[in-house]
Amino acid sequence: MTDDLKARIRNVPDFPKPGILFYDITTVLQDPAGFREALDRLAGPFQNQDIDVVVGIESRGFIFGGALADRLGAGFVPVRKPGKLPAEKLRATYELEYGTDSLEIHRDAIRPGQRVLVVDDLLATGGTAQAVVGLVKQLGGIVHGVAFLIELAALKGRTRLEGERLVSVLTY
Repeated sequence: MTDDLKARIRNVPDFPKPGILFYDITTVLQDPAGFREALDRLAGPFQNQDIDVVVGIESRGFIFGGALADRLGAGFVPVRKPGKLPAEKLRATYELEYGTDSLEIHRDAIRPGQRVLVVDDLLATGGTAQAVVGLVKQLGGIVHGVAFLIELAALKGRTRLEGERLVSVLTY
């Protein structure tokens, strides 16, 4: 099954810059069977785990996160780039390869003790997911897992999430 799902992902060389191989998931999303399989494989490890909230990381994490929340009978919380959320928010700033970036979550999005699944499409260096896990914990949420469709193993993002239950469907 892994090879079948991998075959549905388009590889785009030299995007967004020369030397980068981009794994384009839009080809999975537009294929009903591929999208269903991706969701099945992301949701499977978390079925019957009493997940209260699925947190989706902007922007492709919204696509998987919303669908997983529905499948798991959980609420959905978006984590967004600064300036996109209207109410009182909490911000995390994290390091990128060249500089920093920030993400925000509404302060009332997660109640203390809620079981949370953090979802994104891709695990690369792990900085983004690590920042979001930190936000969830600051709000008192219990991170039950962190799930990705794709993991780029050579970038060792998994090491930044040590101690967290991590699920990746496809590894490159």
